Formats: sequence, C-alpha cells, structure tokens
Amino acid sequence: MTIAKNAGVEGSLVVEKILQGPPEMGYDAMLGEYVNMVEKGIIDPTKVVRTALLDAAGVASLLATAEAVVTEIPKEEKEMPGGGMGGMGGMGGMGGGMGF
Repeated sequence: MTIAKNAGVEGSLVVEKILQGPPEMGYDAMLGEYVNMVEKGIIDPTKVVRTALLDAAGVASLLATAEAVVTEIPKEEKEMPGGGMGGMGGMGGMGGGMGF
C-alpha cells in the first residue's frame, strides 16, 4: 500500500484490485499497471528459497565446526507447594463459611 501511495495512486484501491486477481498478480509502480509479478521478474520465488537454504547451510556449517557454542543455562524451577486441604470453607460472608 505504501509503494502505491508513493507512486501517487490510491493504495486501498490497488490492494483491493490485487486481492480480487490471481495470486501472482501485483502492481508495478514504475509502469503504473497490474502485471504478473513472476513473469516481470519483480518476484523470484526460486531466489528466495535458494537464499534461505544457503543461509541455513552456512549457520549449520558454522555450528558444526565451532569448538564451543554459548547458550543459556536452563533455570531450575522450584516445585510448587501442594494444594490446601479440602473442606476448609471460604472467607466469612463469601458463600463458603457459616454465612455470618
């Protein structure tokens, strides 16, 4: 919507038209027309997946060759105390006691 506004057109109208069209349709702000974003090379899904895989492989390689990795020590949680005894009633006047 911001790109459309910056191009001097009403962003909400552009968004509405895009939502009504096929999934690959988008707005080319440079040409001022609705186009197939993949065919025009504006969006390249293959490049996105390729980049994600390369980044993941790089991180995995780094962790595999590292001599040490710093992490947080898990905190030990204290055991919760047991519940109170049943049948103890409530606070006076609160419906659980003798109703004073």
